[in-house]
Amino acid sequence: MAMAGAYHGSGMSGAVAAGLSPQEIVRRLSDLYGTPEWRPHGDPLTELVLTILSQNTSDANSGRAFMRLRARFPTWESLMAADLAAIEEAIRIGGLSQVKAARIKALLEEVMRQRGSLDLSFLAELPAAEARAWLERLPGVGPKTAACVLLFSLGRPALPVDTHVHRVALRLGLVPPRTPPARAQALLEEWVPPELHYQFHVLLIRHGRRLCRAQRPLCSLCPLLDSCPHGQASGSS
Repeated sequence: MAMAGAYHGSGMSGAVAAGLSPQEIVRRLSDLYGTPEWRPHGDPLTELVLTILSQNTSDANSGRAFMRLRARFPTWESLMAADLAAIEEAIRIGGLSQVKAARIKALLEEVMRQRGSLDLSFLAELPAAEARAWLERLPGVGPKTAACVLLFSLGRPALPVDTHVHRVALRLGLVPPRTPPARAQALLEEWVPPELHYQFHVLLIRHGRRLCRAQRPLCSLCPLLDSCPHGQASGSS
């Protein structure tokens, strides 16, 4: 198993100080934040819409936007048939409502065009790679959104890289400097054992929110400090 900082995958190399395995990262962060329990909810379409609403906003605001959307449009069919202006109004609290409304409507229309219904339960029967490829062919669905559907709704191994996971992975040297999120996701999915994808993802998000923050990270409190190039370079402030 490659160690943190070894820049695993694609022949890339570049050592940092003492490295950590994915298992050790999960163990240390679980000691601090608790062990996340993987409970897939089995609703791919809900996850798709939630992930679109979560873009560039807080979990609280995206959650409110989703609840208002479902209250206004109780069925996916009624949402698909709605005017864009009505969708925009329902999700306005989540920000970027014009962009997100258009994406959601286009997504639903394309699913209906391809499948003749808005039922995505068939994805659970496909091999993970085929399910991911099908999802990524939908409008507005990239690697992160597809991975969210696989992980949170279908219970399949996948490791979505959001802004927190990306930041923590870069600071720890788990991926090379300036690696874009989609590439970081591919590298981390290869490096982290599939059975740890969920815990690794959730724990890096918790860590990015609480200690490894974008501004003024609390490096001196970090359980990964001894193997973090960024924390060591910053003087553990």
